[in-house]
Parts: sequence; structure tokens; C-alpha cells
Amino acid sequence: MTVLTCISPIDGSVVATRDTLPVDAARALVARTRAAQAAWAARPLQERARLVMAGVAAIGAMNDEIVPELARMMGRPVRYGGEFRGFEERAGYMAGIAADALADIEIGDDASFRRIIKRVPHGVVLVVAPWNYPYMTAINALAPALIAGNAVVLKHATQTLLVGERLAAAFHAAGVPEAVFQNVFVSHDTIGTLIGERAFDFVNFTGSVGGGKAIETAAAGTFTALGLELGGKDPGYVMEDADLDAAADTLIDGAMFNSGQCCCGIERIYVHESRFDAFLEKAVAIVRGTRLGDPLDPETTIGPMAHVRFAQTVRQQIDAAVAAGATAHIETLPGDDGGAYLSPQILTDVTHDMAVMREESFGPVVGIMPVSGDEEAIRLMNDSRYGLTASLWTADIDRATRIGDRIETGTVFMNRADYLDPSLCWTGCKDTGRGGSLSAIGYHNLTRPKSYHLKKTTR
Repeated sequence: MTVLTCISPIDGSVVATRDTLPVDAARALVARTRAAQAAWAARPLQERARLVMAGVAAIGAMNDEIVPELARMMGRPVRYGGEFRGFEERAGYMAGIAADALADIEIGDDASFRRIIKRVPHGVVLVVAPWNYPYMTAINALAPALIAGNAVVLKHATQTLLVGERLAAAFHAAGVPEAVFQNVFVSHDTIGTLIGERAFDFVNFTGSVGGGKAIETAAAGTFTALGLELGGKDPGYVMEDADLDAAADTLIDGAMFNSGQCCCGIERIYVHESRFDAFLEKAVAIVRGTRLGDPLDPETTIGPMAHVRFAQTVRQQIDAAVAAGATAHIETLPGDDGGAYLSPQILTDVTHDMAVMREESFGPVVGIMPVSGDEEAIRLMNDSRYGLTASLWTADIDRATRIGDRIETGTVFMNRADYLDPSLCWTGCKDTGRGGSLSAIGYHNLTRPKSYHLKKTTR
């Protein structure tokens, strides 16, 4: 048996420990979930949606407890108020579109034949959720999976060990049957074994590229459907006609918020050479105004990274870039302890030969490069093995659309960044993964099409 331990990045204290289920016990739990799924799917769609939204409301009632708990588990400052607004927005949107997104497609109904395509639940969905936005990332799959008639097994990240328990308690109290939504504490090996045994009908994983590869390896030959949201190295491009104040405020917030630990965080910025110096001046001033410290202090604007090893990776990228000729613009902040508390950094004189411009940082550092125009910017934005989002800054929507058509990414933003609109499909390409969540397409991925070709008889 493995013991999962959540270590607080605030002070290294133990927040919580949980024993993992042995593989046989995990098999039995999944079997109970599978046995309960058909009855859940047989309930009216609106009843399932109502119960899910009641679970969402129950989480909202816990928010005063959840916000400091998140700070202790993964370091986000309490001043930002947690994740409930986005959590509720995503679930509410998916509940609102469920009837249309899951409606039968009527192909024809005449004297001879009735032809219909239905969308039916996969069965048992495994949701493997990450720690960086532990409620919002979980709800992306949890709400539509349940509403569509699936049963769900949730495995949450060890760094946010208590989130899965809270979600399960809230949804069960709201009336979702316990067997239909189960939170589990299991090892990576046990999850791999269960996936390899085809215990699940769909696996939704949000996490690292390495984790995604492990999921794909475990599922090889099982034909289990997968949805994978993996790494990112998201670019911003500031054109010569951009609103510079808005671009600097939004892109730097996108790079630094949550200590840079955002799936769609801005990790590299390209600025038209005519605006480069002015943009850099604004960006440096914003970051120098950061207050690094205890996330439980309401005055703190940036807390520790979730784990010391994450901060060390970012430090290594920064040090290697500076050694190779990059210029660092932010002095070490007073709260930087050489461990999980890491000063944010802006780098210039960077190139794509440097890991900080090539590999995912997932921390509070951004490289900024001047570009001569759209062609160079497009080439550099596409010079990445990742493809989640890109943020374009211009007054010309047609120009942004033309550039967006040439960028290898899942989402194109114009004059905004780092936001997940639940009416749009959240998806990526290349090493960022495959599949898509939210929007009507999210329902399509959490269900399968089933065709009915019904020949009528005459009497």
C-alpha cells in the first residue's frame, strides 16, 4: 500500500495523508460504479443536470473553507478568492446546453424507415485531475460526463488531495448516488493496471506530457477513448497597432498569475520591434510591483510554487538562459527563499535555442523577443512542440483571423489571454494532446454515436 502525502509549499508541513486502495479493492470499486451507471443514465436528462448543479452549489457553500485550504495545499494567494466563479460558470453552461448537445439527430422518418443518430454515454469515465486549478479542471469533465449519463471515477492529484473528497461529499449530499461518482486514492501503477484491463470506457487526463504518454501506453490495444490535455508553451504576439497598456497588463498577468502554473499561461512574448522597448518597460514595472509571500496573507500577490522541485526547474531554466546570454530584468524579491518561493522573472535577449523558450516552464518566467512582423512572429509561435493557445494583440480582427489560421494551436485569442470560455471547445494539438472538453463538442467526446435504422412493417 502506498501513502499519498500532500506537503504544503507554504512551510513544508503535511496537509493530509491518505492510504491508497489495493488493486483488487480498486477493481471492486469500479465494478460498483459500472453496476450503478445504467440506472443513472435512465434518469431524465434534466434531473441529472439538476443534481449536478446542486452539487456545484454545495461546493459554493464551502468556498470560505476551500480558499485557505487551496492556499495551504498548492500556494495560490487567498486574495484571489478561489475558483468557484469559473467552476460554476463552466458547469452551468454545460447544464444549459445539454438538451441541445445531446439531442437525437433525426435523419428521416417516412412510411418505410425511421433513421436516428443518438448520443449515448460511454459508461464509466475516469477523470484524472491536476493540482494547478483543481476544481475548475475537474468540473470540465465531471459535470458533462454525469449530465450525459456516465458514471465517474475521479482520481485527483496528490498535491490537492482534499479536493476530490470535497467534490464527492458535495455531489453526494446533493443527491448524486455515491456509486455513480466515486473519488479514489490509488497509485499510478494501479490506475495503469485498471486502464490496461479496460476498466474504463473513457479516460480524461489533464497533466504533463509524460503523464499523457503513460495513459496512452496503459490504454494501448484496449481501444479505450482518451481525452488528453497536456503541456503548453503559449505565445503572445503584440503588433504595432496594439493597445500597449492592455497588452502588457493582460500578457504579464497571464504569465505570472498562480505563480505561472497555468495550462494556458503565457510563456513567451513576441513584440513588434517598433513597440518592443515601450512594452518591456511596462512589463518590467508590472512585475516589480509583485509581492511574493505567504499566500494566506491578503496582501500577497504571488505565492510559492506548489512544490520545491517545480521552482527548481524554473530556476534552472532562468540560470541556463542567463549563462547563454539572456538578460534578467527582475531583482530577487525579499520573499525568495531559494525553495518554493520563487521571484518572478522577465528575460530578454533570448533565443529558441534556450530551454526557457522551448520547454514548458510552468512557472513565473517569460521570455520577450522583438520581431520584424507577422511572418517572423508566426514562424516563432509555431516553433514549439506544444499547441494550446496563442494571444494576438491588434486592432485589426481580420489580421488576427488570418494569423490565427496559420498558428498551430487549439485556441486563438485576440486582445485577451488565459481564459477558458465554456461555449468554445477547449482543445490542443501536437504535444498538448488530443480531444476536447466543454462546448457541445465536449459532450460529443463524452458520449458515442449510436445509429438506429428502423424499417417499418405494413399490415
